[in-house]
Amino acid sequence: MALTVTAKHWRLAFSLIFLSVFTGKFAKADEDLPLPDGALVYPGQVVAKALICFNDKYIYSSCDEAYRLTQTGNLNVPPEYTDEYCSGTCKAETILVLNCIENIFSHFLFYNKATIQDVGATIKAGCGFGSQRGNFNVEEHIQDEESDGGESSVPVMVGLVGMILGNGLVFLV
Repeated sequence: MALTVTAKHWRLAFSLIFLSVFTGKFAKADEDLPLPDGALVYPGQVVAKALICFNDKYIYSSCDEAYRLTQTGNLNVPPEYTDEYCSGTCKAETILVLNCIENIFSHFLFYNKATIQDVGATIKAGCGFGSQRGNFNVEEHIQDEESDGGESSVPVMVGLVGMILGNGLVFLV
């Protein structure tokens, strides 16, 4: 009786390994990304194109360089410059930079781990008329995806393991 249980376990292990090896796409993160028109783009090119948005002279043409959004994800707008920033060209040009980045790479992360949406929320709050007016600290508006990811992925993983083991046991019986 013990040998049949062991044989079932071996078959289950073999089938799981077989499925993971032949259906998985391991070590292919560095391959080229196909575009809809059939051209190939290297992953580094996508990031490089997104970073060009920061230095595009047609986007950032009037805003003083000291108050521009940086690649680190910081908005260096002092509280006393809030009215000029929000009602002038700097806010509009910064939003154009965010749109430029999003059109190239929608999941772009700045060096401070802020997303495009985090920076947009910072601009909205900093230019709003509430208690956050004049506060352009992007780090305070960064969404905490990391802590939510661990908690929400546990039920998904339990369900996935249950489905795999359930299907494996059906094949072995």
